[in-house]
Amino acid sequence: MPRKDVVSWSCLIDGYVKGGKHSKALEVFDRMRAMGPHANEVTLVSVLCACAHLGALEKGRKMHRYVMDNGLPLTLALRTSLVDMYAKCGAVEEAMSVFRGVSKEQMDVLFWNTMIGGLASHGLVKESLELFREMQMVGSIIPDEITYLCLLSACAHGGLVKEAWGFFDSLEKQGMVHKGEHYACMVDVLARAGQVGEAYEFLCRMPVEPTASVLGALLSGCMNHGRLDIAEIVGKRLIELEPEHDGRYVGLSNVYAVKNRWDEAKTMRETMERRGVKKSPGCSLVEISGRHYRFLAHDRTHPLSDQIKMMLDFLVKQIKSNAHYRNLEQCLCLESC
Repeated sequence: MPRKDVVSWSCLIDGYVKGGKHSKALEVFDRMRAMGPHANEVTLVSVLCACAHLGALEKGRKMHRYVMDNGLPLTLALRTSLVDMYAKCGAVEEAMSVFRGVSKEQMDVLFWNTMIGGLASHGLVKESLELFREMQMVGSIIPDEITYLCLLSACAHGGLVKEAWGFFDSLEKQGMVHKGEHYACMVDVLARAGQVGEAYEFLCRMPVEPTASVLGALLSGCMNHGRLDIAEIVGKRLIELEPEHDGRYVGLSNVYAVKNRWDEAKTMRETMERRGVKKSPGCSLVEISGRHYRFLAHDRTHPLSDQIKMMLDFLVKQIKSNAHYRNLEQCLCLESC
């Protein structure tokens, strides 16, 4: 293009975000700042979305300052993106600060959902449910399917089975239709609370075919609560649903390993190899001074790998030492009683 304006740059950035290439989106934004016009509020919504997905808190904070320094209009869409970015990056207090900076008359249901869901995702169950009650008091805001999804997520984190059933039933009473995500959340609520049998019965009664996310939630609960009989059934169904997903084979192999059925665990690994399904290496992202570092499992390519390993070993020893000290304190306390 001979002339690139803010619209063309914004479209390119948004395209990368929607395509899941969040790091690339940030790279393009940096190029835009160096070469092109000033970003507008539409550009920043996409950039903040990329920061949220990457957990790039420092970058997100810089974008917030960019908005303020350049006097960009703080539209509700932009404020919603700021709340979402801060919440997904773990800065819940900053998310709440942005949220409280908007008058209730200006808020829409998406804005409320973003904050309610952000609190729920960090296990702040009480705060999440209290914010929902505050939303109900506004009167003009009507909960939607996403609101109930956030509430069910909060109940799953808090082990609130009774409350979850209440929200699940309320959704239908409000004239809305249960989606696959609602069923997945309800299964997760029951499974996390140790009601694995009830979760499996609920899954079998569902009017729609269970998705991989529903089955995955149940499998996790089965493993955590020792229901390996149901775990085997669910693990097999997951492989049928997603035969190209490496994690499904590993999950069922782990079920067999826990049951000491080593031959079947080995067969599952061999089946995975025979079908050409490769296990994706685990990785983690660490943000330091606004820059992201990516580490793969068993990765030694970082120039400071030796020093990083030494520090990790030191931290593990400190954690074990502190845990041993706390256990010793508890034992002494019991003896004195």
